[in-house]
Amino acid sequence: MSSHAIEISLLGRTYSIACPQGQESALQHVAQKLEKQLTSLKSRTNSLSREEIAIMAALNIGYELLEEQQKNQDYNKQMDEKIGLLQSTLENALVERSIKAE
Repeated sequence: MSSHAIEISLLGRTYSIACPQGQESALQHVAQKLEKQLTSLKSRTNSLSREEIAIMAALNIGYELLEEQQKNQDYNKQMDEKIGLLQSTLENALVERSIKAE
């Protein structure tokens, strides 16, 4: 898959970022979310440098990702348990049916 550069703006600076073909809108969406996060942090903490604001944003985004991953793991565990219960119920029903058929 080939890539090309697209431009995104963060805190008033424009960056040229390599992007795989067809992923431009996803990168733009991520850049917009990051810009909101950076702008929010900058407005709340005027004394931080660009680098410190970027680190804070990265930590916030990393925490959000970790929370979503945990939710996903919890959901998968619940689904595995429900599938196991369903399989057990079906197996028991089949056993009961075969016993009654005899």
